[in-house]
Amino acid sequence: MFWAVWAVVAAFGTYFCMYAFRKPFTAASFADVSVLGESLKPLLIVAQVFGYMVSKFIGIRVIAEMPPQRRARGILLLIAVAQFALVLFGLVPPPWNAACLFLNGLALGMVFGLVLGFLEGRQLTEALTAGLCASFILADGVTKSVGAWLLARGVSEFWMPAAAGMLFLAPLALGTWMLSRVPPPNSDDIAARTARAQLTRADRWSLLSRYALGLTVLVTMYLLVTILRSVRADFAPEIWRGLGERAQPGTFTWSEIWVAVGVLVANGCAVLIRENRQAFFAAMATCGLGFVLIAAALVGRHVSGLSGFAFMVLIGLGLYLPYVAFHTTIFERLLAMTRERGNIGFLMYVADSVGYLGYVAVMLLRLVRGGSIGDVDFVRLFELACWLTCGLSLICIALSWRYFAVRCPAPTLAVVPEGAT
Repeated sequence: MFWAVWAVVAAFGTYFCMYAFRKPFTAASFADVSVLGESLKPLLIVAQVFGYMVSKFIGIRVIAEMPPQRRARGILLLIAVAQFALVLFGLVPPPWNAACLFLNGLALGMVFGLVLGFLEGRQLTEALTAGLCASFILADGVTKSVGAWLLARGVSEFWMPAAAGMLFLAPLALGTWMLSRVPPPNSDDIAARTARAQLTRADRWSLLSRYALGLTVLVTMYLLVTILRSVRADFAPEIWRGLGERAQPGTFTWSEIWVAVGVLVANGCAVLIRENRQAFFAAMATCGLGFVLIAAALVGRHVSGLSGFAFMVLIGLGLYLPYVAFHTTIFERLLAMTRERGNIGFLMYVADSVGYLGYVAVMLLRLVRGGSIGDVDFVRLFELACWLTCGLSLICIALSWRYFAVRCPAPTLAVVPEGAT
């Protein structure tokens, strides 16, 4: 139990701090700078997410093949590159400094896979990974609050991201050191969840081809959730203002605290289900619950006048239930259920690469269409995207449930003939 608590604290702290190098800049509006009549902010978001997406594609191979002893050093190197990019962001004049955020995203995209590698393949993986995922739910709001706090104290919009990163360098180094001391899975873990192995190119293609249809449907659902989650995160100030709420620094933090608590409890409890097949389908049901909550929030806003704060919390909870279920349970129990050779990092980076590719496509479409960011009715577009995500994702759940129920049937109990000993 000591090492379980140690691992959760280390993973939570490391990835929480990573967000300080990624998200604070989205608390700024960059309204004083425009590019071809368009606000600078969408261009900056696209640049960073594009780098993040490219990193996910690179990570499909790198994370799958990464030796465990090199993970901690890899995290520190990537964070150093990301902070250097933020310093350049303050030095290079706009709009050319958008390229610095591309470099920042390129460095940060592989950090999650390296941290996850310390936690997977254990009997307590869901609880450990739920703690890790709680970090990026909370950090999304907290690091925006830090960015807003620095802006309120006179730090310029272009130097605020580097200043925020500097505040978190020391705690990130401490968290990474703690991760490096986490022992590998023991024999009981391996018996319950299978050994997690590095994968060659042939291993990766073999795993994907054997479950191609089921994985395609799951990744499609993850794509939809990733796009909507990213819109909610990157344009939170604009959505909050559209809902009639003041987007103060503490607003981002308090809304995400409620989301994190709900998601942590719901997904972390999967560790109580010992049978891998049951846990896999329970996680699918958790995803369905998330989309029901999103639909309830949409209906509640228009029928009973649900407050903006409650609306954003319910939407966040509905989005993060399936998003975190993929990180904690779905891929973890899929490997354990099928006894396949592999690791969660590989499957997560396949899903993440597709998810962020979709978000980049959406943001590029937004840039091509042009127009001022202030002219966009974010709430209306966000609600439409929520309805579309709910409908398509529920179809994906039904299809993937059917596929894996047939492909991985429940074990049957042998019938002992009467009189046999």
